[in-house]
Amino acid sequence: MRLIRPAVLADAKQLAQLQERTFRDMFEATNTAEDMTEHCAKSYGEALQQREILNPLVTTLICFEGEAQIGFVQLRQGEIPSCVPAKRALEIQRLYVDKAWHGKGVAQELMQQAIELAQQSKAEQLWLGVWEHNPRAISFYAKFGFVEVGEHIFMVGSDAQRDLIVSRPV
Repeated sequence: MRLIRPAVLADAKQLAQLQERTFRDMFEATNTAEDMTEHCAKSYGEALQQREILNPLVTTLICFEGEAQIGFVQLRQGEIPSCVPAKRALEIQRLYVDKAWHGKGVAQELMQQAIELAQQSKAEQLWLGVWEHNPRAISFYAKFGFVEVGEHIFMVGSDAQRDLIVSRPV
């Protein structure tokens, strides 16, 4: 049975593994091994996930099938880009689903939970950065009403990549 719940400290190790695996599955073919290694070392790991789970400005929801973590979404309060039309907004920092679960509704369930959290927090907008060369993700977000409002640079190792900033009203 599928369950989505907030991450707890005991989830950190498996969550870090899921985060790195899903990022590599999505982007390894389009980045150098060195850039991937550098990015993953800086972005994932049990200690980092523990800090994020304890951070009151970050909410991580994990989707489980039985005991297995199969997807997650992380929302972050913080600086809002000037192109996002809101004084109060939440960022979807990460939303990934294990490759074996693509096309089975997991991403949709996680997005719906993210929208509900944004509503509960009284955010005006939900926003995120999505790589300009990821048409599948861009299409997914468009189905939820996200529209392009700007851009920013996302570093993968030493490679500066252009992300589209997309936003939607809550």
